[in-house]
Amino acid sequence: MGLTLAEKILSEHADREVRAGEIVVAKVDLVYTQDGTGPLTIRKIEEMGLKNVYHPKKTFFFLDHAAPSPRFELSNDHSFLRDFAERTGSQISDVGNGISHQVVAEMEVRPGDVVIGADSHTCTGGALGAFATGVGSTDAAVAIALGKIWLRVPETIRVVVEGELPIGVYGKDIILHLIGKIGAAGATYKALEFTGDAIQHLGMAGRMTIANMAVEAGAKVGLFFSDEVTRNWLIQMERPQDFKSLSPDPDAVYEKTMVIHSKELKPTIACPHQVDHIKTIGEMGNIKVHQVYLGTSCNGRLEDFQIAAKILKGKRIHPQTRMIVTPGSRRVYLEALKDGTMETLIEFGAMAMPPGCGACVGLHEGVLGDGEVCLATQPRNFKGRMGSPKSFIYLGSPAVAAATAIEGKIADPRKYL
Repeated sequence: MGLTLAEKILSEHADREVRAGEIVVAKVDLVYTQDGTGPLTIRKIEEMGLKNVYHPKKTFFFLDHAAPSPRFELSNDHSFLRDFAERTGSQISDVGNGISHQVVAEMEVRPGDVVIGADSHTCTGGALGAFATGVGSTDAAVAIALGKIWLRVPETIRVVVEGELPIGVYGKDIILHLIGKIGAAGATYKALEFTGDAIQHLGMAGRMTIANMAVEAGAKVGLFFSDEVTRNWLIQMERPQDFKSLSPDPDAVYEKTMVIHSKELKPTIACPHQVDHIKTIGEMGNIKVHQVYLGTSCNGRLEDFQIAAKILKGKRIHPQTRMIVTPGSRRVYLEALKDGTMETLIEFGAMAMPPGCGACVGLHEGVLGDGEVCLATQPRNFKGRMGSPKSFIYLGSPAVAAATAIEGKIADPRKYL
């Protein structure tokens, strides 16, 4: 009886063959926190009487949620993290470098790794074939100090996306469609393993979007095969030595298999205030939008910006709508500047923010007021997520974001493609 991707990776890190449902202690390849969870993680390390960092070169503290800091209390947290990193030899990713999940994907995550992050969207790393999962600050503290973590091996739901994606349909639409089908708790503590024709031809940006939002269905991880798409992306990141082919065994046992037919997919929107409250673009009606937000850990990659720029080139933003663009990393920002993508977005009327989380978590750089409506490419639309609890967040693809910025209402991007 063969192994799923989750079972295969955890077996290697537990030094024995493991199966779904078992409790294992697994070696950790990479662990990171961010400026919201990092201070608590460090205090937990100190409370447990642990003094050393097990693998300083593979321990990262990201200053990305409040970047740059909008309040002195958060600036103090940044100083606290910088001091700990310097004292222990750990790595600090300072303000302006970008969002943790994007930066570690660019620089550190390898197929087959176990990656632990004190942030729920750590599962983004599953796009590269890593068992990447978010944990609480206490578990992150143990991983930092001891280089290992206890996990329950998750059962796996196999998601097969068949056929070729229609025009105007992207990775964001796939994951929103799936979450709408199974619900926000439909994959609680499961591994979602993605395969099929559409997935094989999906670029890394689309895969990272899907993996990032696996947790919005409750999943522990969202996993993709490590294949030629993975190899080519690692070559682009100047890390060809980090590639290894990784796939489940042909006779792996799954909890269940779900099949999505690409030809049935349409641009899809998650409506307030739950990610599983989805509608297709044709069901939306006339929803006026005050702010469009393009970027974040979910859709803040160059390919995402290029999709929007292709639609927006030569056009002007709706006079009653503002558009904010936030790259996922410094690398993405530079690439978008060099190829003219950022110029197109700014000429259209968008405002470019520094790489980071920004408005996605309601801290700064685009906080919503009472009654305001935002169409965002971020992974969550919970009540009050971006500021006022009286505001409304709709989630969609970069293409939907672009069409919406033109029309000032949630709009179908296919007419522009």
